[in-house]
Amino acid sequence: MKPDPSRIPQHVAIIMDGNGRWARERGLPRIEGHRQGANSVKEIVRAAADLKIRHLTLYAFSVENWQRPQDEIDGLMEMLEQFLREQCSELVQRKVRFNAIGRLQGLPAPVQAQIQRTLTATAAFTEWHLNLALNYGARTEMVDAVKAYAEAVAAGREDPSACDWETVTKYLYTAELPDPDLIIRTSGEARLSNFLLLQGAYSEIFFSPVLWPDFRRKEFHRAIEHFTTRERRFGRTGEQLREKPRHPSLAIQ
Repeated sequence: MKPDPSRIPQHVAIIMDGNGRWARERGLPRIEGHRQGANSVKEIVRAAADLKIRHLTLYAFSVENWQRPQDEIDGLMEMLEQFLREQCSELVQRKVRFNAIGRLQGLPAPVQAQIQRTLTATAAFTEWHLNLALNYGARTEMVDAVKAYAEAVAAGREDPSACDWETVTKYLYTAELPDPDLIIRTSGEARLSNFLLLQGAYSEIFFSPVLWPDFRRKEFHRAIEHFTTRERRFGRTGEQLREKPRHPSLAIQ
């Protein structure tokens, strides 16, 4: 059953966890879990588009993932380049704009080149967005934002006495994205693992017990259905949300 279209989130972010465990339970090498996980990515991208979710952000590779065995990292980078190369035409066909967030300059040159080709090929689209978090960490994002803001202050482009949250957001990797309405984590783990910690301050969070390679359209619909049952208060009481706002600017969207 499809979720209520009138309550569909505009931005869903997913921590794709469980590839290694999926492979281990089947006596397979970890890279095979990642290959099967890539198939889940393809299906969830299509499912999100079918539900008219405007922004989908996938946590594909964290800054901490460089600590994994080198052969696994090499395999992941090769798969990432291949995934982008294969999916570019489908993104163009579906009119989905691609974006990548993180310290992209730290990725291998072939991956950076394919990211740029995909960015260029989809740059004209504005309605649907696929964002991959690559070499990403919320703490490194904050460090990079602070450095960029400090440089802007030194250059006279920013006034620190006028600094507020809206100012800070301009220096985050996600400056052009709305905050996620829903964050999903698969595999039964119940933590955010350094993912969109600032942007997710008021996100609904759904922890699924399903390992990522088995997380397909049905499980995605279940998470979205859960979101549609939530009352998002943003610090207010339920009674306040149900009252008619005194001024249009006070309405919760």
